[in-house]
Amino acid sequence: MSPIKPQTVAELTEAVLSGACSPHPRESTVTSAFWLYHTTRLAGSQVTSHTHYLLLRVGQSFGACAFEAGELAPDFCENASGRPLDTLLRSECTPVRIAALDAFLAQAMPHRNAPQAELVTLPAGPPEVRAQARDAAVAGLLGSRPGAKVALIGVVDPLVEAIRERGGVCLPCDLNRSTTGWGDPVTDDMTEVLGAADVVVATGMTLGNGTFDLILEHCRDHDVPLVVYAQTGSAVARAFLPAGVTALSAEPFPFSQFSAEPTSLYRYRAARPATSGEERL
Repeated sequence: MSPIKPQTVAELTEAVLSGACSPHPRESTVTSAFWLYHTTRLAGSQVTSHTHYLLLRVGQSFGACAFEAGELAPDFCENASGRPLDTLLRSECTPVRIAALDAFLAQAMPHRNAPQAELVTLPAGPPEVRAQARDAAVAGLLGSRPGAKVALIGVVDPLVEAIRERGGVCLPCDLNRSTTGWGDPVTDDMTEVLGAADVVVATGMTLGNGTFDLILEHCRDHDVPLVVYAQTGSAVARAFLPAGVTALSAEPFPFSQFSAEPTSLYRYRAARPATSGEERL
């Protein structure tokens, strides 16, 4: 794990560019780059999710960032392979910088080798089974405090359900959804849910849309636990475990939705798990 103790994503990026981690990013080269547009509608749902991903491979690891439609064109990948990471870390495009940073940090310490990581194997099966298992693993990082108000920034219905099953009150927030699968209103103003939350759960997509630092600062300033569930940007989010992120569900590529076979998810906690008054799966 990196010795860097950043307070913001920009600080982390500058530290990497300055050579604080070995090897220097100029010595790491992208071997493959690809762009994905993925839609999902789980059985019984009336909601179709739309997600765009940029993925960069460096050695044995993939870096990834989800982004909004139109933010990055597929032809970016045409000339990305073979480029050194330090060049991409200086890109004007946020998703490119995040994917490059994620690739660098994942190569430096793959989740499977991290001593703090707890391996959770998601079962083989259809998307509904795998999504429920994934989101139950994420919800297991919250503890079991009945009545706790949980700000969910980045809404997926199985996680809404998992939070409620554990006695939490879900406060959903998303830029691309107006209701949950049960018709609950979803706000697009994260300050609305942050101000009311006892716990915050945020997706790794907040790294790509630039809201992660704001969420991190709020949780540090108000001593609110922050759980990050990250497919994209999971190695970036891991760097903030001692600096505002209290728990992390990290799912490296290939993500669960791209396979019907068993895949790995890694859970981290910044502090020793409680022995009473909280649920730990």
